[in-house]
Amino acid sequence: MTAALADLRMQVMWTRLISIVEEQAQTLMRTAFSTTVRDAGDLSAALFDTRGRLVAEAVTGTPGHVNSMASGVRHFLEKFRLEEMAEGDHYITNDPWLTAGHLHDVTVLSPVFHRGRVTALLGVCCHQVDIGGLGQGPDGRSIYEEGIQIPLLRLVSKGVLNADLLAILRQNVRTPLEVEGDILSYVTSNEAGARRLRAMLTEFDLDSLDPVADHIIDQSLNASRAAIAALPEGRWQSEMTIDGYDHPITLRAALTIADGQVTIDYDGTDPAVRRGINVVMNYCRAYTVFGLRCIISPEIPNNDGALSLFNVKAPLGSILNVERPWPVAARHVIGQMLPDVVFGCLAQALPGRVPAEGSSCLWSVQLRGQADHAQGNRPGRQFDTVFFNSGGSGGRPVQDGLSGTAFPSGVRAMPVEVTEANAPIVIWRKELRTDSGGPGIQRGGLGQTVEVGGRGDAPFEVLAMFERVDQPARGRDGGGPGAGGVVRLASGAPMRAKGLQAIPRGDRLVLEVPGGAGLGDPKARAADRVADDIAQGLVSPEAARRDYGWTG
Repeated sequence: MTAALADLRMQVMWTRLISIVEEQAQTLMRTAFSTTVRDAGDLSAALFDTRGRLVAEAVTGTPGHVNSMASGVRHFLEKFRLEEMAEGDHYITNDPWLTAGHLHDVTVLSPVFHRGRVTALLGVCCHQVDIGGLGQGPDGRSIYEEGIQIPLLRLVSKGVLNADLLAILRQNVRTPLEVEGDILSYVTSNEAGARRLRAMLTEFDLDSLDPVADHIIDQSLNASRAAIAALPEGRWQSEMTIDGYDHPITLRAALTIADGQVTIDYDGTDPAVRRGINVVMNYCRAYTVFGLRCIISPEIPNNDGALSLFNVKAPLGSILNVERPWPVAARHVIGQMLPDVVFGCLAQALPGRVPAEGSSCLWSVQLRGQADHAQGNRPGRQFDTVFFNSGGSGGRPVQDGLSGTAFPSGVRAMPVEVTEANAPIVIWRKELRTDSGGPGIQRGGLGQTVEVGGRGDAPFEVLAMFERVDQPARGRDGGGPGAGGVVRLASGAPMRAKGLQAIPRGDRLVLEVPGGAGLGDPKARAADRVADDIAQGLVSPEAARRDYGWTG
C-alpha cells in the first residue's frame, strides 16, 4: 500500500470514529430521561484506547465533561485491569475528584471487545438532575450533604445489572424512575458505540484499534507543537474578581509559553470556601485547557495529543483545587469563568485575537416543589427540575458577541414547552434583554429576561447559583462592560444570587441574565451598525446616544 493510500485509509477511519462517538451521543439523547441530556446535550461521549488516552469525542457535549473524562479514565483503569474485564461489563462513578467535578455528573465506562480481547473503551459523562441530598445548589457545607456518592463500581458484570446499586440509588433520590432510566441509557449508548466500532474494525480487518489511535494522537500532537511554536515566548498575568457566595472571589493566573509547552498557574487564587462553589482539579484543568485551545489551536481535534502540551497548576486548598470533602455541587459557577481568566493572559500575549469577557457562567434554574397539593398529613408529589439560560458572550475580534449563547459550556437551551411539560411551572417570559450587551466596535452579546411561576400560582423553591450580578463582564481594548445580572421576584423584592430560596404563592421568579462585554472603542462602531441594532431592539436610542455617540 502506498503512503498516500495509507494516509487516505487513516482519514477514512478517523471520520468513521467521529461518526461512532456522535452516534453514541445521539443514542444517549434519544434514550435519556433527563431534559438536561435529552434536550440540552449536557453530556460527553468519547472513545479511549487501551492506555486510557482520549482518541475521539462527539461533537455534541461540553468541554467540562469530556476534558474531565479525558483525565478521569485512568482512575477506572487503575482499579479495573484490562485483563480482568469481561464482555458485557460496564463501570460507573460520580466521584467529583475522579471525573467531572460534582456528584450530579455520572460517568459510565465500558470496554469494547474485538476478537476476544479489549480493544478500546467507550465512556459517557452526563448531568443527572437528581442525585439526592440538598440538590444542585451552593448551600452544602461538605460533599456528604450534596447527594449520594458512587465510588468506582461495576454497574454491569458480564451483562448482569448490579441490582443492589440501582436499589440504593432509587432509595436516595426524589425521582427514582428518571434516575434509573438515565443510568440505563448510559449503558445503551456505550453498547451502541461498541457495535459500530466492532463493525469498523472487522471491515478494515484490524485486530486492534491501537495503531489507529497512535496515528490520530500523533497527528494532533504534531499540529499542537506547530501551533505553540508560532506563539511568542514569555509570561503574562491576569486576574478576575467574581461575586462568589457571600463575598467576592479573586482568580489569579499566570500564563507561561516556553519550551514548546503552555502553562497556566493559578497561584495566588483565593482559598476554598465552605459553600458548594469550589472546583476540583479535573474540572479546573478541563475549562482552562478549553480556553487556551479556543485561541491557540481551535482547529485541531480534541484528543490526548491536542491536550498533552497544556499544563495547569493550582494550589491545593485553593478554590480551584479543593480537597475532599469540601462542597462542590455548583462548581460551574467558578469553573466556567476560567476561560475568561485565561483570555486575560492571552490578550496580552496575542493582541487582536481574543474576545472580551462574557457572562460565561450558565444560569441553570434548578427548581423544586410539589407537583400536587398536600392532603392532610400526606405530602404532595415532589418535583425537581432544571432548565438552562445563557447570557451574552463578549465581543469578538471581527464580530459582535453572541446573544443568549452558552459559552463556554456549549449546552443548548431546553424548549419552553418541554420544561413546562416536565414540571408544574409556567415560563411566562423569555426574551433578549435590550442594552445588556456591552458597547464596543464589536458589541457584546445580549443576555435574557426570564420569568417563571408555579402552575396555578403554587409556591416553589429555587436553588440559586447565578454569577455576574455584582461583577459584570469587563470590556477589552476600550469596550464597555456588559450588564450585570438581576435576581428578583415579580413583585419587586430582590433575591440573593446564590442559595436556596422560596418563591411565595402567587409570585414569580424573574431573572435578568448578564450580557457580554464590548470589544474596542464604541465611538468607532459604524453608524449603520448602530442603527441596525436600534431597529432590532438590541440597543435603545438612549443607550446608542450615550455609548456610541449616535445622532440619528
